[in-house]
Amino acid sequence: MHDLPYWRLSGYYFFYFAFVGAFSPYFGLYLQSLSFSAWDIGLLMSQMQLMRLCAPYLWGALADRLAQRVRIVRLAALLSLFGFSAFFVVQSFVAMLVAMALLAFFWSAALPLVETVTFDHLRDKPDQYSRIRLWGSIGFIVAVMGTGALLDSMPLPRLLWVIVGTLAGILVCALVVPEVASYGSADEQLPVATIIRQARVRALFAACFLMSAAHGALYVFYSIHLTDHHYSKLLVGCLWSLGVLAEIGVFFFMAAMQRSLGLRVILLISFAATVLRFLMIGWCIEWLSVIIFAQLLHGLTFGAYHAAAIAAVNRWFPGHCQARGQALYSSISFGAGGLLGSLLSGWTWDRLGAGLTYTLSSAFAAAGLIFVVLWVKRSDLDDTCEKRPLRVA
Repeated sequence: MHDLPYWRLSGYYFFYFAFVGAFSPYFGLYLQSLSFSAWDIGLLMSQMQLMRLCAPYLWGALADRLAQRVRIVRLAALLSLFGFSAFFVVQSFVAMLVAMALLAFFWSAALPLVETVTFDHLRDKPDQYSRIRLWGSIGFIVAVMGTGALLDSMPLPRLLWVIVGTLAGILVCALVVPEVASYGSADEQLPVATIIRQARVRALFAACFLMSAAHGALYVFYSIHLTDHHYSKLLVGCLWSLGVLAEIGVFFFMAAMQRSLGLRVILLISFAATVLRFLMIGWCIEWLSVIIFAQLLHGLTFGAYHAAAIAAVNRWFPGHCQARGQALYSSISFGAGGLLGSLLSGWTWDRLGAGLTYTLSSAFAAAGLIFVVLWVKRSDLDDTCEKRPLRVA
């Protein structure tokens, strides 16, 4: 790829998602080891979703005003590392809440900016995006399996050093990623408010909100659920990695799936698979074979769903509206929906138990399925793939 900083961009994705692989599955276990309640853990972990409600817009507006996206990414990486370092010296709930909020505010702002930088480097070759983004999935798998194996033989506080290593990697890669001029067509701008008023857009965003709410209990309590039923930390890491491998497989076959099924059918299958997946996780935890199958469904419940949703957003928010459309998608789904799912699962985990908590997750997914069935029509999505390249964020 001529003039494309392939390894520098790939390295950023590797360490960014390595942080996710080390943090999301295991930090809840670390908090549990400090004797925090399920509600406290849910509230602390929910800061990652809470900050996604506002941080992308604030940092994105600053980057647009200064026309210095990469400098903002570098600053966010440095401040993320600074925010997380507080966990070495604080253990009270309030202090940890502040530290988590600082980490989440800076860390969650960077990826949307890196995505736009990556696509501007690719210009008219967005099909090569997968060669870069793939390293993020590899980073996640390396981190989640390596961290699980490490924690089986070392005390949980060592997790803090592993996470610091991933954040340091993010900072190093951010320092070497080059800036590039923004690329886009100025004549494609539309009023965002006009787009949002469309029934199909509101229905899709509502469905995405519910899908992220459904996953709240997974991201906060899945590792705790497994270890409570005597799964080793290495096996926990393997199960997380299996889900990402399924996601990678779906990513590679997504174009063929779109041609044969269409985006609406993919969304319907993904929501239906989510209903089934969380019922299995909630009520069949004793059967490893069932849990393995449930993890393989991650390819549908996140990979296929996310790819189809992003394709629809790219189609419905054209030109320079795309950045705002993706920001809305991220804030409404991963931000608001993830926040609701995290907080609600933290409240129900001790009161209702794992089975009913994951049943509630299935109910969220079922409600999202209804939104897609009733208000997102095939005619809204049939030509998405032909008119606009698929971009998987």
